[in-house]
Amino acid sequence: MRKALTGHGASRGSALGRARVRQPHALDVAEEHIPAEAVESELLRLHAAVDAVRVEMRNLRTQLHGALAHEVGEFLDMHALLLDDPELLQGLDALVRTGHYGADYALRLQRDRLASVFEGMDDAYFRSRIEDIDHVIGRVHAALHKREAELQGVAGEILVADNVAPSELAQLQSQGVVAVVTAAGSTLSHTAILARSLHLPLVVGAAESLQLINDGDVLAVDGANGEIIVEPAAADLRIHRARMRDEKRERKQLHRLRREPSRTLDGTDIRLFANAESRDDVAEAHALGAAGIGLYRTEFLFLQRDALPDEEEQFRAYRDLVLGMTGRTVTIRTLDVGADKADRTGLALTGEANPALGVRGVRLSLAKPGLLDTQLRAILRASGYGPVRILVPMVTMREEMLQVRAALDRVAGELRAEGREIADHVPLGAMIEVPAAAIALPGFIGIVDFISIGTNDLTQYVLAADRGNDALGDLYTPLHPAMLRLLHSIIRTAKMRGKPAAVCGEMAGDALFTPILLALGLEEFSLHPGTLLEVRRAIRAHDLSRLRSQGNRLLRAHDRAGIERWLAHASA
Repeated sequence: MRKALTGHGASRGSALGRARVRQPHALDVAEEHIPAEAVESELLRLHAAVDAVRVEMRNLRTQLHGALAHEVGEFLDMHALLLDDPELLQGLDALVRTGHYGADYALRLQRDRLASVFEGMDDAYFRSRIEDIDHVIGRVHAALHKREAELQGVAGEILVADNVAPSELAQLQSQGVVAVVTAAGSTLSHTAILARSLHLPLVVGAAESLQLINDGDVLAVDGANGEIIVEPAAADLRIHRARMRDEKRERKQLHRLRREPSRTLDGTDIRLFANAESRDDVAEAHALGAAGIGLYRTEFLFLQRDALPDEEEQFRAYRDLVLGMTGRTVTIRTLDVGADKADRTGLALTGEANPALGVRGVRLSLAKPGLLDTQLRAILRASGYGPVRILVPMVTMREEMLQVRAALDRVAGELRAEGREIADHVPLGAMIEVPAAAIALPGFIGIVDFISIGTNDLTQYVLAADRGNDALGDLYTPLHPAMLRLLHSIIRTAKMRGKPAAVCGEMAGDALFTPILLALGLEEFSLHPGTLLEVRRAIRAHDLSRLRSQGNRLLRAHDRAGIERWLAHASA
């Protein structure tokens, strides 16, 4: 029987397929005791399952490229940390060894024990990590029985679940899953961001989906408006086919924009840079006519390895990046890694209570000057092959930039004394992603050559809302008066001092926000290559002078509804 359900459109696109319903995870196994003589063999079986999951996750990590390596990799790294957590492993061993529990029931008990600890925490970030525990435990449980992890897709299916981890999405798409519907979730979660990068239709917050959709039901999903039709009628199928034709036409139109300028209706050129961390990203950015690389993440060189990359390894990676952009500017961000990422080199601190606010970014680099010197040397050597800028993450105060500037000048002098060929001047910029840096910017804008605004972290810190916490999905949004006023202040400060300013966070890659950023004075965007053409189209559809003339009205909006009304009027 036909039913119409609604959620929130999180990733555009239409899909028609059979439903695969996954009920919320619960490790429902009966209590089982084993005889004393079976303990050692049961421990061997449990350890083998844990080792198998380690290998599985490591293999998946090595298969990732480009944006997937960043977005999915962060979650795989987090799960790798959980899998190596002594609290998890020693607890499991103790349950089997002293309690004589079977491995399955030990997993359930340890899962419940850890979940109760997280549930009792005041910090919403840690409460939301229960999902990660379930994901890891579920993988181990599957390995115990030598079967695939629970989440398996079949070509042509639409997954219906309570929620989906970002680390699962790429796997689902590769298996042929054509869309995902979740009962929970946020349009600005990591999962939604990755779905948009993958161009996989996603509807979140469809609260009744698990109750009203059965395995095998045919679904028509619209990822743009959040509509789900169960057992579509003839009229629904006609609408779906028409939507698919429109989307195909739109893809062709976007393809034609590959060689077109990013120019507003009144003739102003806007610079579109690409975010990247792999050769695939660089090649795609080049093919789409990006002005350059606005954010090159160097973390991939450091993670999931036992030893730090030396100067020569880093130099070769940065040199190839510069050569790949054939004379277009490349912005290389210094290492941004902390205790929230799996790190076997001992580089990052372990056991930090709140890694997002811990020793990461420039804080870690300044705490380990040898690490910073090596990276700066490698970047400066690459500057001999083309234009390079250096971007410093997690800046909080003027003193940090002065220290990095001093290190850069010293290292440049050493390289020249060694006879190395480096650029006469390599611009040094600060990432503005900490509210303190945004507010104090007038006091240190003079000592940087450019700035790049990281809207993901800035939004999170300004609103005190973890973007990974689905319960805060409605709160975590850049469409907040405080965020827009702060962005306007940052961009205006940079312009007054003649310093280039870009936005490199997720906000830059969403064409919905393009008129807002243009109205606030932004002229440089840095975004995932997969969304570059959509943003270019949005730029070409707007008159910049008209948007700027409406900027004051945007800044006077009292709430999100007022901002959305402004946006609807600007896009009409």
